[in-house]
Amino acid sequence: MSDQSTQTHFINPSTLPGTAGYSHVVEVTGGRTIFISGQVAINPSGEIVGRNDFRAQTQQVFENIKTALVAVGADFTHVIKLNMYVVDISQVPILREVRDRYVNTQNPPASTLVEIRRLVREELLIEIEAVAHLPE
Repeated sequence: MSDQSTQTHFINPSTLPGTAGYSHVVEVTGGRTIFISGQVAINPSGEIVGRNDFRAQTQQVFENIKTALVAVGADFTHVIKLNMYVVDISQVPILREVRDRYVNTQNPPASTLVEIRRLVREELLIEIEAVAHLPE
């Protein structure tokens, strides 16, 4: 919250179930909203990082999101929403571990996690899209 015209509130109503690393509601007023397309484990050279390695792929995905955020003058403290798609839901503990090294764990973003059958390339194990909000 840089100025009075921009405010972000992370809300977990007591009438909803407890959370594990995400917020149920994020209310934002003022500022700029940034939408980051789904990022996968492909490095700047176009190579897949971490074939058959969920942890390495997740790390690369968050690094790609970090790069996208920097491009608009933002960082992970500005992320208000994550949509995460995995091909194996049993990998969630690794996802949470890596995610928590990036996001603001005191005010985590609203999040969605979905297990899917396949991503755009068979070798990919995870894709994450993000929404960030920046003050004016």
